[in-house]
Amino acid sequence: MSHDNLNFVKKELPTGFKNLGLILLLVGIVGGTISFFLNAEQAIFNYLLAFMFLMSIGVGALFLISLEYVAGADWSTPLRRVIEFSASVIPYLIVLSIPILLNLHTLFHWSHTDVVATDKVLQGKSPYLNEMFFAIRVVVVFAIWGLFYFLFTKNSKKQDITKDQKLTSINIKLSAVFIPLFAITASVAAIDFMMSLEPHWFSTIFGVYFFSGSVLAALSVITYATVKLREGGYLHPKMVDDHYYSLGALLFAFVNFWGYIAFSQYMLIWYANLPEETFWFLARWEGSWIFISLALIVVHFLVPYSVLLSQPAKMDSKKLKFAALWILFAHVLDLYWLILPTFHGESNFVNTILGFSFIIGAIGLVMLLFYFNAKKTNLVPIGDPKLEKGLNFRL
Repeated sequence: MSHDNLNFVKKELPTGFKNLGLILLLVGIVGGTISFFLNAEQAIFNYLLAFMFLMSIGVGALFLISLEYVAGADWSTPLRRVIEFSASVIPYLIVLSIPILLNLHTLFHWSHTDVVATDKVLQGKSPYLNEMFFAIRVVVVFAIWGLFYFLFTKNSKKQDITKDQKLTSINIKLSAVFIPLFAITASVAAIDFMMSLEPHWFSTIFGVYFFSGSVLAALSVITYATVKLREGGYLHPKMVDDHYYSLGALLFAFVNFWGYIAFSQYMLIWYANLPEETFWFLARWEGSWIFISLALIVVHFLVPYSVLLSQPAKMDSKKLKFAALWILFAHVLDLYWLILPTFHGESNFVNTILGFSFIIGAIGLVMLLFYFNAKKTNLVPIGDPKLEKGLNFRL
């Protein structure tokens, strides 16, 4: 590796970034607390939305770390720390899940024994859908994610000091183990936290739907952060616009993949026309939900597809930042569409608005975790043997 690569000069992120993250987190905590006092039932559904937003970014980024290693990708090496920092919410998910575990009866009607006693479908699913097994799955899934996050990042940071190339080989082997586990655990999390909100409904590709949205959300965070960091001179000076193109191409690919999976799920259920499947979509085609259902087609697919379609757009920093933020908004809208129709209690405008403070707080938490990770660790993996190839990457 060249001397220039090893002498990357670390530049501290501005304290204003930390302060903004702290303000957003405090807004989320205060607004969320008020929301719980006004309408605890609606508040926990809004909290679940923000929780899934954080989970999707964290696990999506963790998947991208493992994908880089197992695929032997070079181009993403200079920005892998951005991906690692984006996954840093993973260790905190178990703590953040406590409000959900304490409110299972409010969120999931399969947790009511009197309901299960009179429902043959829920009786058949009770060996899986019960509070104890739910809690066990939550702990196991988050423990698996936390373990691999710890191992990936530990080896990556250690390599900055030792320059030991064997650490890359270890992470490649870990990634080969993690990817099939990721497929299982991500599907379990999606089914448990979202699909079981309607325990009579099922979809054979719901786990893939969650996967596509999660990777797309993580890519959006990574793309926006990479562009902003490079503009501020925090990344390696040898990075070029070709790295933008790769991020833009991945964003474009997963926009299409999400659209394909979303349409496939709808089309298969519509074609089969089974009452136990169609009721879920029918509920989202009634009242004001019809507008959100139609908006998703435009917001989550047509707009980002149009913005990222051309090759120059994938290398345009302004368009990439716009597309990244737009896709994150679309992801929140998608989660809202997935979760909130299952809330059948009384709601009011004030509490609905306050409910979005959870998302604001989630954004603040991501910013703070990113800041403190960047303060402790290099923003570029200077010890990685692939760094020089990654910096010299050209289309």
